[in-house]
Amino acid sequence: MAKDYLRQSALAHLHLAALGVDDPDGAGVVLCERPFRGQLSLRGNSADHEFVEGVQGVLGVGAPLDPNTVNVAGNITVLWLGPNEWLIVTPDGQETELVERISDALAGQHFAVSDVSDSRAIIGLTGIHARDVLMKGCSLDLHPRAFNAGSCAQSSLARCHVLLHQINEIPTYDIYVHRSFSDYAWRWLEDAAREYGFAIINQSAIDVVTQRSTRKESPVSA
Repeated sequence: MAKDYLRQSALAHLHLAALGVDDPDGAGVVLCERPFRGQLSLRGNSADHEFVEGVQGVLGVGAPLDPNTVNVAGNITVLWLGPNEWLIVTPDGQETELVERISDALAGQHFAVSDVSDSRAIIGLTGIHARDVLMKGCSLDLHPRAFNAGSCAQSSLARCHVLLHQINEIPTYDIYVHRSFSDYAWRWLEDAAREYGFAIINQSAIDVVTQRSTRKESPVSA
């Protein structure tokens, strides 16, 4: 990981802080770049009771065993990526200590854990038309009966690989995208959102905005 004073957001060149607003004023779609977060890649045998218990003992939450699901406890989020692979998301700065604690707890077992925090940017997307925007470029079935709060999946969005996590039913999403594709993904999302009216919000305020939301879901056919 780069020294803190050398770190730069993947989208710093877009000067989003200068474009961000504190109140989206009824925009159908709201975008932000999420603050830095720790991201750990974890691999291990999900059928091994000792592995599962060891991970839960360190994180305070179990690694999800059902496909495309997410477990959350406090400030730790664990996303299912495959039968024996997960992404652990932590507050920025906790990742190094967590790697050490996991390594100690699983010593002697067959596993791998590595810090991948700087490999992906995270774009926050919310609003009553957020789902409509994603449906323009993602082949996943995003209907609430198939993909809802607590769901995650790896897919493509406008031809770039993403990890999509739906956080709530507004809907609000975190879109994990490799840094080299983040500029393209952001510009595509902006363009796809224009017809609904969109706002860029300061990254520290998006959670407040989602809490104030009318919580109306975007229209979806039955």
